[in-house]
Amino acid sequence: MKENLSESNFDEIINNSPVPVIVDFWAEWCGPCKMIGQVLDELNNDYNDKILIGKVNVDEEGSLAMKYGIRNIPTLLFFKNGQLIDKQVGSVPRKVLEEKLKSIL
Repeated sequence: MKENLSESNFDEIINNSPVPVIVDFWAEWCGPCKMIGQVLDELNNDYNDKILIGKVNVDEEGSLAMKYGIRNIPTLLFFKNGQLIDKQVGSVPRKVLEEKLKSIL
C-alpha cells in the first residue's frame, strides 16, 4: 500500500502501521527519485500486504525532512514497529532494497 505522508499524519501512520514502512523522501524535479520511485512501485506490487510505502515530498514537507536529517534525495527510511531501523541514501538497484526489506519482514 502507498500513502502520502505529511507532518500531520506521519507519526500516526508510522507508529500504528502493523507492517514495516518504507518512507521515500523525494521531489518532483529529482531524476534519481523517479528511478527509485519505479522500484518502490514494483516492491509495492510484490509485497502489497506486507509493507507500507510512504511518500514525503521534501518541497512540501521541509520540516519532516529537517526532522530526519534528510540532506540528499532520494532517501529511504525503513521503520518497523514505529522505530527507525535502516536508511538508504541515493538510487540503488531493486536487489539492494529487496534485501533490506527481507531483513525486516
